[in-house]
Amino acid sequence: MTKVYLVPGKRTPFVKAGSQFAKLDSISLSTPVIKAMAAQTRPDFVSWGQVIPSPSISNLSRELSLGAGLDPSIPAFSTVLACSTSMMGAIQAAGMVGRGGTHLGMVGGVEVMSRVPIALKSDIAQMIAGLAMKNPAEAITAMQSLTADSFDLPIKGWANRISGRSMGEHTEDTAKLFEIPRDQQDEIAFNSHKRATDAQNSGFFDDLIVPVDDVKSDTIPRADSTQEKLATLKPVFDRSDAGTLTAGNSSPLTDGAGAVWVCDEVGLATLGRQDGIELVDWQIEAMDYTDEGILMAPARAIPKLLARHGLRLDDIALWEIHEAFAAQVLANIKMISDSSYRRAKAGVTDDLGPFPMDRLNPNGGSLAIGHPFGATGARIMSQACKELTGYASGSLGVVSICADGGQGTVLLLRRP
Repeated sequence: MTKVYLVPGKRTPFVKAGSQFAKLDSISLSTPVIKAMAAQTRPDFVSWGQVIPSPSISNLSRELSLGAGLDPSIPAFSTVLACSTSMMGAIQAAGMVGRGGTHLGMVGGVEVMSRVPIALKSDIAQMIAGLAMKNPAEAITAMQSLTADSFDLPIKGWANRISGRSMGEHTEDTAKLFEIPRDQQDEIAFNSHKRATDAQNSGFFDDLIVPVDDVKSDTIPRADSTQEKLATLKPVFDRSDAGTLTAGNSSPLTDGAGAVWVCDEVGLATLGRQDGIELVDWQIEAMDYTDEGILMAPARAIPKLLARHGLRLDDIALWEIHEAFAAQVLANIKMISDSSYRRAKAGVTDDLGPFPMDRLNPNGGSLAIGHPFGATGARIMSQACKELTGYASGSLGVVSICADGGQGTVLLLRRP
C-alpha cells in the first residue's frame, strides 16, 4: 500500500479583507506561492481552489499554473468544498500519488474577500444575456438602467443558500443548544492570539510565508489582546442579550493564499525532504444541519476516525482544529467528549476519554491568523506538519475543518 506524506508548503501572509491585498485578485495573490513552491521542484500535478471564484475563470488551477510559468504539460484541476477546500484537494491528491505515474502534487487555495464578485439576480442576468446574443446595444442600454435591487448583494455575509442564514447565525444556534459560555469563547480567542503572536516572535512562521507587496507576516494576530478587552465586544449575529458571538471570537474576513505538498516516497525524494508527515487516514462527513447548527460535522467525523484506528482522544499529541468561531470549536470538542452524542450521532461506542485542551492549536488558529476560505486547509496542514516534526517519532496529529453545508473533513497524521 502506498504511503502518502504531507510536506509543509508556502503561503502568503494573511491580512484582513479590505487592507493590504485589496488591489490583488486570486491569480496575483496565488502566483507568489506557486512560484516559491515550483522553485523547489516540478510537481506532477496542481490542485487549487477558491470558494467564491471569479465567473470569468473556469479552472483557476490551470490559469494559475500557466500564468506562473509552470510547464504546460503539468495537469491542473480545481477543487471546492467551502472552508475544507484545500484539505479536500489534499485528500484527492492522496488518492492520486503513487498511481498513474504521479508522485508529487502541489495543493492549495486562495480567497480574496476584498474582491468577491457581486452577481446579478438570475432573472436579470438571463434577460441581459438574452439581449446580448440578439442585440448587444440593447443589452448595454438595459445594463445602464440597473439598480441596487438588480444585484444579489452579500448582505448576510455569503449566507448559506438553503437556509438563507450566515455561518455566524447558525453558530449562535449551536452555542445556545450546547450551552457554550461567552467567557469560554473569549478564552479560546485570547489563546489563539497569544499563541500566534508568540509563534511570530519565535520565527515559527518565517519559512512558511512568502512576502507579498512588502507584507512579510500575518497582520491579524494581536499582541495586545486580553480576555478583558474581548469581553467588552458586543454580539454581532444575535444582538440580543442571548448573543455570544462577537468580532473577537469569530474569524475575520481574510485575504490570503497557501499550499502544501502531497506525495509518496518517490515525491518525497524529489523534494529532497526526509521530514514528511504521513497522512494515515481521513474522514469526510456530512450531516443534516437543521437541528444543531451548520458546523458540527467534525463531531461525527473525529470519533469515527479515531475508533477505526482504536485510538482515544489523548492518544493524539497535536490537535489542529479550524477556528471559524470559538463557539464551534468548543461545541465540537464538548460533543466529541460526550459518549451519548458519539453513540447517537457517530455510531461510536468506544470510550474515547477526555479531550486534551492543552494540545489544541499550539501556534494559534484561524481566530488570530485569519480565514481565507480556500487557503485555510493548506495553512493548517502545513502548520500541523511543521509542528509534528518537533514531536517524537510515532506521534499522532489530527487536523479538523468544518465547512458550510453541514460538512467537515478530518485528517489523521503521524510523524514517521
